[in-house]
Amino acid sequence: MDMQKLEIPGLLLLTPRRFGDERGFFSESWNRKALAEKGVDVDFVQDNHSLSKTVGTVRGLHFQAPPHAQAKLVRCGRGRLFDVAVDARKDSPTFGKWFGVELSFDNGKQLLIPEGFLHGFMTLGPDTEIIYKCSDYYAPECDGSVRFDDPDIGIDWPLKDIDPVVSAKDRDAPSFSAFSNPFTY
Repeated sequence: MDMQKLEIPGLLLLTPRRFGDERGFFSESWNRKALAEKGVDVDFVQDNHSLSKTVGTVRGLHFQAPPHAQAKLVRCGRGRLFDVAVDARKDSPTFGKWFGVELSFDNGKQLLIPEGFLHGFMTLGPDTEIIYKCSDYYAPECDGSVRFDDPDIGIDWPLKDIDPVVSAKDRDAPSFSAFSNPFTY
C-alpha cells in the first residue's frame, strides 16, 4: 500500500495496490499490520456506506465530538467524489486549513482523517457511493456539523456551475467561527 503524508499533519493519502487481470481486480483495502508497520495504528470499529444519487450532492462538514471523536478512512466504492478534511484542532499550525482530493472507484485512493477534523464531500458523478471506517461508534449526542460553504474556510468545491444538493441539517449548520469547537491539537 502506498502512503503519502499531506501538508496538513495527520492526514494521509493511501493507495492500495490492485492486482488485476481480464476478470477485474483484487485489492486489500485495509491491513492493520501493514499500516502499523508504517506508524498508522487506528482501531476501526464501524464501517459506513452511503449512496448519493445526484451529481453535486454535498454532505458535511461533519464531526463527532469527544468523548466519541472519530478517525475515518474514506474511499469511493462507485463513482467519483471530492473529499474534504478541515483541521479543527485548536492551536494546530494548520487550524482552519482544508485539504481536498478526488476519490473514485477508478483511482482507488483513500483518505485517512484523524480525530479533530471536519469531514465532507461533493459527488462528481451520479450514484456515487462512499465507504468509510470509523474509530468510534456513532453517538448522536456528539454529532455536529459546520457549514460546507463557510467563506472563512474557503473550500474550493469543484462544481461551480450547479446548485449543490444539501440536507437541511448541513444547510443550517453554524459557521466555523461560531461552532462550539471541542478539539485541541
